[in-house]
Amino acid sequence: MTFPELVRLPFDADEGYGSRARIGLIVLQSDQTIEVEARMLDIDRVEFYHSRIPNDVEVTPETLIDMEQRLPTAAGLLPADFGFEAIGYGCTSAAALIGEAGVTAGIQAAHPGTTCTNPITAAVAAFRSLRAKRIAVLTPYTADVTAPIVDCFAAAGLAVAALGSFLEPSDLIVARISEASICDGVCAVAGEHSDAVFVSCTSLRVLERVAEIEDDVGVPVVSSNMALFWHLLRLSGIEDELDGYGQLFKQQILR
Repeated sequence: MTFPELVRLPFDADEGYGSRARIGLIVLQSDQTIEVEARMLDIDRVEFYHSRIPNDVEVTPETLIDMEQRLPTAAGLLPADFGFEAIGYGCTSAAALIGEAGVTAGIQAAHPGTTCTNPITAAVAAFRSLRAKRIAVLTPYTADVTAPIVDCFAAAGLAVAALGSFLEPSDLIVARISEASICDGVCAVAGEHSDAVFVSCTSLRVLERVAEIEDDVGVPVVSSNMALFWHLLRLSGIEDELDGYGQLFKQQILR
């Protein structure tokens, strides 16, 4: 078979997708929610690029801590040539156990000097910007996984005024907890002594209904995904105020 002569054609190159910001996101292998919610934001010329990290479906302190050694490999799957403005690790409970320094070290092993965050660090920054000091916390986890999150908030100077959990150890089931159940859970823990509500776990679906939930409880509601997206955007220099996604996305980082 003969082919015509291959002709080299001229082309121009532009900045491609994510010309305002390219943001890296390390997602749990079992997570069914965070990527979907990230796409909902749909910010002009801002793109989230994902890598998956192996994790155990059963959420225990031991399985969460095991992820620390896998972070450099997962981070390395995000191409350094993309020039990420910031990279986030999408696991709240593991971040509480591994700690901010451990998460940052794992990511920066593959991306030296790149700005990093995680849902715990992001949530603390979010509540400072919202000027919330007493928070109600809703988690899906067992008690031994929930406790380190409360400890992290206390260490950051936040008082946990109320605490509730679905007590579900399987991440696959957590992702299927209905939005109605999450709304009911937020209403159950929110009270007159709370300045805001934190919905912990990147698998819980909150973003699409957060404005409605805030109307019901009368205080800001921040999920793990919301805090992480907001913090990554602000750290990347994206200061857009987004409508329809609750009070947090109207805030800038409080320095």
